[in-house]
Amino acid sequence: MNKKDIADIKKQFKVNNDLLKIQDIFNVYIMKESSEIYHYESTPFEMLEDEQKDLFMANFKKVLTGQLDQKLFELKFQRDVEDSSQLILHKGMLSNDTGEWKEQMLELVAKMLKDKQYEMDIVITFIHGEYAKPTKRSNEESEESSRDRVYSSPFILCSINKTMDPKKELLFDYVEKEFKYHFVVDPVINLKQPIGGFLFPAFTGGAADVNHVLYSASKPYELDYHFIEEVLNAEEAMTAEDDKIVFEEIVKDVAGEQINTTTLANVYDEIQRVVEENEEPDAPMLDYKDVEKVLTSSGVQDIDPDKVESAFKKVIDDEKYELKATSVVPKYTSKSIKIKTKVADLKVCPQDLRYLRQTTLDGKLCLMIEVEENTVIEGFEMIPEAIFNRVEDEE
Repeated sequence: MNKKDIADIKKQFKVNNDLLKIQDIFNVYIMKESSEIYHYESTPFEMLEDEQKDLFMANFKKVLTGQLDQKLFELKFQRDVEDSSQLILHKGMLSNDTGEWKEQMLELVAKMLKDKQYEMDIVITFIHGEYAKPTKRSNEESEESSRDRVYSSPFILCSINKTMDPKKELLFDYVEKEFKYHFVVDPVINLKQPIGGFLFPAFTGGAADVNHVLYSASKPYELDYHFIEEVLNAEEAMTAEDDKIVFEEIVKDVAGEQINTTTLANVYDEIQRVVEENEEPDAPMLDYKDVEKVLTSSGVQDIDPDKVESAFKKVIDDEKYELKATSVVPKYTSKSIKIKTKVADLKVCPQDLRYLRQTTLDGKLCLMIEVEENTVIEGFEMIPEAIFNRVEDEE
């Protein structure tokens, strides 16, 4: 799934939307002390009050919120797995029997609880629904509405939410004219910040892909690998941060530990050019040949495909691995690069790195910044200063 695919389905999660039909909602309450099911119930979604529907719809949108490869990850299912979650989900998705659907979801819950201790009571919510995507008109002059023909796909969405202790409050009773201590014993389910979840199947251009699942992490880069591998039975994910680290190590291996700011700016420029010239909705991928072209075009000396291929194998043990271009370059139009020194911290755009120089003056290591006008500090305009000492001529 790309950003557009996720945005398309995410915007459907609203009450009274004819393109999204949710048949059942299944809630399972888990006790933290025993990691056992305390209670579960399945309800037709339409039987909920509108206020409840709104709360859940907002919760489901939260599951689908975040940057790809940071918080959201399209994962491929492992093959030849005993008691495969892919098969469990597929059976549950296609089932029209509520009892059978519940049994399939409870199998997944059992996997979640195996060898896992939660720090708080949690509520696992499953919905069984159908996502309809209108087809494009084949003839612009046709009077047939795009809503007359749709592709419809069943899906399952899971949201995992923690509970919070209820607040202890002091109230004032207007009738009795007295202060009262108010304490509710029922735990509050925090639907505003889900701690995990997934969407099955993944969707590409509106078409279902049952070989992939969209996993949602609690926070960016904080993946639950137990959930990914043991519950979903999916392959391990590489985050955008992982790709960035791999790219940096490959460049160090082929170009050395040191690089000047102009060359680094050129590298980021070349990668950004690849991103901008890409016509596909998915981000372009960089294999070892692409990385070799980027480094050569950026002015890095003595680079060849064999050398880069060897670096891929050395760093990630896979010479055929592909890096996502958008992951290895910092955000191009914002001050995404942080430079920390003892004197000051700086933030610059990748394209502006070329205006910085590290040099030695009078035996001191200095960071120079090229500016187009005089610098103003606290309202004072700085006076240009001579930084080179004049060498006196010997008589």
